[in-house]
Amino acid sequence: MLFGRQAYVGLSSGQYGSLTLGRQYDSAVDYIGPLTVGDLWGGTFGSQPGDINNFDNTLRTNNSIKFSSRSYGGLTFGGVYSLGGVAGDFSRNQIWSLGAGYTSGPLSVAAAYLNVRNSNVSFFGTSSSTPLTAATTNMTSPVYSGYASAHTEQVAGAGVNYTIGPATLGLVYSNIRFLALGNTAESGPNPGRLSGDATFNNIETSFLYRLTPAFSVGLEYNYLRGNPTNGRSSSQYHQGTVGVDYALSKRTDVYVIAAYQRASGTDSTGKTAVAAINGVTASSSNAQTAVSLALRHKF
Repeated sequence: MLFGRQAYVGLSSGQYGSLTLGRQYDSAVDYIGPLTVGDLWGGTFGSQPGDINNFDNTLRTNNSIKFSSRSYGGLTFGGVYSLGGVAGDFSRNQIWSLGAGYTSGPLSVAAAYLNVRNSNVSFFGTSSSTPLTAATTNMTSPVYSGYASAHTEQVAGAGVNYTIGPATLGLVYSNIRFLALGNTAESGPNPGRLSGDATFNNIETSFLYRLTPAFSVGLEYNYLRGNPTNGRSSSQYHQGTVGVDYALSKRTDVYVIAAYQRASGTDSTGKTAVAAINGVTASSSNAQTAVSLALRHKF
């Protein structure tokens, strides 16, 4: 695995597109990810709590087959299928996704769907160095770690960016569902003895303004609401992110990103929800602030 991210081989055709095999990003990452704050200017902190929809490519798909089309007048599309690798059970641990995007002038839109069987093992487990079994919880964020026993995880989303002069407006929506909780034999632990389905809805709104070609300021508001099962109260996560970037040259820039998040309700573990900014350890309280200051050089 090259640097723990993607490693693949394949064939490419200027007439049709490319077909690749290996460890790769899913379609939600490929098509919706480039429209999100996390990819554009907010980094890890600017992503959703726990990167719950994987738009910030926290997770990769192993043993996957991917098709990516060429551009047809600004329209691109593709899909990914990851083999489960369980003898005698074709669907166990399988992952598949579809996505499409369209760019024309100042407008960029995209939509994608991701379906993961036994995600605690097949998806979250791909970052683990220990043997993958359903006895271990590989989900670390309390936002959703209590749903490790889900038989299936689904992510459906869409996004749009529109540029007006030096300003770019962004809107991204995603629906995340953990289905058929209680599948302890194949998926993961279920200490809360949960059953049924748990659903999350997330909305990200953003504004980026380029004061000069070298100097830009970004603002984001993100809202995540979880609707759990077994009569638990809902969880809510409000987050605001600010980013400032200054380019020293074509390949070097300095930036600062600050995020503040506030949580309420009951999280997936059955406890009072705590703030959980992506990329850092979850807070012990309902509020959390994270700041990053860095000098970046692109090779």
